[in-house]
Amino acid sequence: MNKRFAPDLTAFQARYEAQKIAFGPVVFQCVRIAWQKGLLASLAQGALSCEQLMAKHQMSAYALNVLLESCLSAGVVASVNDCWQLEKTGYMLVNDKLTQVNFNYVHDVCWQGLFDLEKCLDAEQPLGLAHLGPWQTIYQGLSDLPEPAKTSWFEFDHYYSDSAFPEALPKVFKSAPQRLMDIGANTGKWAKQCLDFNPDVELTLVDLPIQLNVAQANLSAAGLLGRVSLAPRDLLSADLAFPKGHDVIWMSQFLSCFSLDNIGRILSKAAEALPTGGKLYILDTFWDRQQFDIAAYCLINTSPYFTCMASGNSKIYRATEYIACAEQAGLVLGQSWDGLGISHTLLQFHKTGA
Repeated sequence: MNKRFAPDLTAFQARYEAQKIAFGPVVFQCVRIAWQKGLLASLAQGALSCEQLMAKHQMSAYALNVLLESCLSAGVVASVNDCWQLEKTGYMLVNDKLTQVNFNYVHDVCWQGLFDLEKCLDAEQPLGLAHLGPWQTIYQGLSDLPEPAKTSWFEFDHYYSDSAFPEALPKVFKSAPQRLMDIGANTGKWAKQCLDFNPDVELTLVDLPIQLNVAQANLSAAGLLGRVSLAPRDLLSADLAFPKGHDVIWMSQFLSCFSLDNIGRILSKAAEALPTGGKLYILDTFWDRQQFDIAAYCLINTSPYFTCMASGNSKIYRATEYIACAEQAGLVLGQSWDGLGISHTLLQFHKTGA
């Protein structure tokens, strides 16, 4: 696979780009604060002088200039006729949900832990997670994350996954499965959509006990628990086994939580649980299957979160890596669909009789 993000640059241009990386963390914080304090929203209504901004936001000229001059250097605002005005990039901060979700996620969930990235890479352990709580992996503490990290984590996770669910549902239910197992059920969002989509399907939810408690509460509130079974599992357990008797196994944004070795092991256990002809669907974000560089950029730069905060040894993978693991587990790739939702690919595997 050949891939380049950088255009051809002169040495001078390349040096400028390198400085943007060097000061990236500084610019991130200044832009984030200007957005959070409402400065960018005010400028979205029209150009304002420093004095007008001072009066409106009760800030000193010093504070405003520190923030807005950094925003100026990043092309977020412009200085025109002694007034500040918003650039197109600034409008993204004010109006674009993707940009807002990513900003909050990076700051609230990842920021402090990323300081320990080198140690995490060396140890292949999420040592940065200590900034949020005392868990071995973030998945053990998702329901107990401190705010605002908890809200930002779930908004990030659901923003990406939820956009793909409506397009995935008809594909999964085309073969009219009667029993479906959702491995990595999280808060039960996919399960609820399945139960609403097909009034006859029965679901088994597999996840850590603390996550199943959340899914159970959400499905109970929706009056849907009658067709749901819960199967608590530690997916890293040496004696892992999945319940049998399901037509379809579903995994959404789940395998990226594990190392490639563990992905292979989980898929092998899933293959053991499937009957001949049974199907396994994997919905995930693969950076090598993106049409646009903006999506690949966001996904690639999510991987350090997995290193520092999540598991220490997982990442955003290429689709070819999942496919190789599945084939080694005895599963055959049937179909794949790219471009679901914001950035998802749906892989369909089946178990043969061989």
